[in-house]
Amino acid sequence: EVEFVESGGGLAQAGGSLRLSCAASGDDGDADAIGWFRQAPGKAREGVSCMSDSDGSTYYADFVKGRFTISRDNVKNMVYLQMNNLNPEDAARYYCARGVWGPPCLYAYWGQGSQVTVAS
Repeated sequence: EVEFVESGGGLAQAGGSLRLSCAASGDDGDADAIGWFRQAPGKAREGVSCMSDSDGSTYYADFVKGRFTISRDNVKNMVYLQMNNLNPEDAARYYCARGVWGPPCLYAYWGQGSQVTVAS
């Protein structure tokens, strides 16, 4: 199985920032991308951002373009999602996930997630 270590969730004020971190390990089959999807209570899952393993190409959902940035530290084998200018609609559980690069990504494996709360 694929294991995830996720951190960085928490509380931010509207207009504030948070940075999510993720490390994935294990047999992920044909997965060639990593990123995050999110889900708020009573709402469907939404792909947020992901990155191709091969060349670092990135994908961003329209609702986060210009505000969120995904990056990778190859030395530390960590992936980060910098979330700036947060608004209350960004409040959700954010799940680090491995999947197939499209773009967008099709997620096959994910972790327990990190809760993001945004105060209005």
